[in-house]
Parts: sequence; structure tokens; C-alpha cells
Amino acid sequence: MEKSRILIVDDEARMRKLLRDFLTKADYEVIEAENGQQALDIFYQEMNTIDLILLDVMMPIMDGWQVCREIRGYSKVPIIMLTAKSDEKDELQGFELGVDEYITKPFSPKILVARVEAIMRRAGQSTGEVLEAGGIVVDKGAHQILVDGKPVEMTSKEFELMQYFIENQGIALSRDKILNQVWNYDYFGDARTIDTHVKKIRSKIGKKGDMIKTVWGVGYKFDVNE
Repeated sequence: MEKSRILIVDDEARMRKLLRDFLTKADYEVIEAENGQQALDIFYQEMNTIDLILLDVMMPIMDGWQVCREIRGYSKVPIIMLTAKSDEKDELQGFELGVDEYITKPFSPKILVARVEAIMRRAGQSTGEVLEAGGIVVDKGAHQILVDGKPVEMTSKEFELMQYFIENQGIALSRDKILNQVWNYDYFGDARTIDTHVKKIRSKIGKKGDMIKTVWGVGYKFDVNE
């Protein structure tokens, strides 16, 4: 079976080696870039073979935000941002750009590998199941969302959140429950991350965004009938 390929982008050689050692041990193939421009050069050459990107924020030549913005113009490949900052604004900016996970340094390499594996499992799921509600179709096998028959581009997390809403129609979902189910680990960031994703989804699906109701003091509810 062909190994999944991970691109590590970090200007610190020691960090790249640490991540490479743990990921290689977990049976991933690793390629490396020491700055943002080199990362983009590698991405453009091998984008069809890269399954996930570990991307540091603070780098010379081109920072992680610029790299992420550029990649998102071409690909929905899962991206995990690595940063020494714990600022809430930085985290929300990452999710606005379509980042799948956001991990603050220092972190446990074993936990990072576990998060990588969780994302890879979700990305590799192809059950062929199709969900539909109110003109919105979630094709889990193709990892695609259609609105009135037209495809809508969404990040991996937006896709998973839309799927979760449709699977739980008419149920008021708390932010904590959404974090636990969609983010799939003990998330230590601000729950407003969900608000950011909901805002983006509503914008992308147009008038049908009204079906994602805000339940004040609780969270959200997807309801076609109200």
C-alpha cells in the first residue's frame, strides 16, 4: 500500500527532524521545506501527491499565512498550522484561510501525529453515502457539496460541519458538542472558531444559509422547515 505523503514546512531544522522522525515511525513519507517559497515550489511540482501539510507560521522569505493563502487558491489539501503564538486572532485568521487544525508550540509530537492520523482517516473515508436536505447535497464519497445541483467549494472542516448539521437536523447543538464531534479532540481554543466556520458556510451557500439557525445561549440548529 502506498504511503501517505506529508510536507513539513518549518525554518527550524531541529523541528523538521523531530516531526520527520515521529511521522516516519508512523509510516508516513515525509518531504521538507525550510521556508515558504520553497514550500510553494515543492507544492506546485507535487501537489497531486501531497496528502497533508504541516505549516509553520513564522518563517523567512514568506510566512505561513501567505503560503496557506496561495495553496488554498489551488487545493483543499489538509493543512495543520504550527505556531509559537497563542493569540486568538491568529487562530481565527488561520481558520478564515481554511486551515484544518491549529497547533501551538510547544506540543507533544505524539499528539500531533494522532491529529494527523485523525485528519487522514477523515480525508480517506469514501463510504459513498449521500445526504440531502433542503436542496443541499453532501456527497461523502466524493467529499463534495452541491447546492441546487451546483458544486460549492468548502474546506475540510466546513465540509464536516455541514455534514454534521444535516445529520442532526432539527436538533439544537451546543458549541461544545460541535467541537467534540467535528474537531474530534479536546479542543483548547475559543468556541468562536465555530462561529467563524458557520459564517463562511452561510456565505457560500447563499439563501440556504438561513437554514443554519443561531440558537442564542446554546449554539446552532440546522432546520429546513422553520
